Amino acid sequence: MSLADVKYLPENPAHDPEIEAINDEAFGPGRFVLGAYKIREGGPHERALSFVAVDGDIVVASVRMTRIAAGSGRALMLGPLAVRPTFKNLGIGRRLVAIALEAAAKAGTPAVMLVGDEPYYGPLGFKRIPRGQISMPRPVDLDRLLSHEIVPGAVARLVGEVCHADQARIAANVAAMA
Repeated sequence: MSLADVKYLPENPAHDPEIEAINDEAFGPGRFVLGAYKIREGGPHERALSFVAVDGDIVVASVRMTRIAAGSGRALMLGPLAVRPTFKNLGIGRRLVAIALEAAAKAGTPAVMLVGDEPYYGPLGFKRIPRGQISMPRPVDLDRLLSHEIVPGAVARLVGEVCHADQARIAANVAAMA
């Protein structure tokens, strides 16, 4: 395998079984109890802003983006990002993040947040979200809440509990009808 053989493509439904296998391999079944997964259960991810890395016909890594809301703020949540073990430490994950951030900016997304390790994501443009500004639907290490601001001031509008943007829309519609 050569890095020159790895191609980066928009995700499509045919990739789903391999993506699920990669995520299972990387994170195991315990991932379903995490706060980020609770948010993802609220609606679909943005397939047009999610990407895979392939070596030939085999998916070797993936990154997904999900629309989120917190207070008056809207953003995308990056993740999961997963790379098959034999393809780790080659820059594939970092390249997928860069591609996803570029696509988010082109789509007019104001910010991207994630739950992750600052030493990995910091050099990719992510910074800690101030403690107490946002919360997750399940416990999470607040030092792992990171954001990449595309539109100045966008991260400051993310306040309160993070949810899938579809859930925020439903709640707003219910409140408007009350």
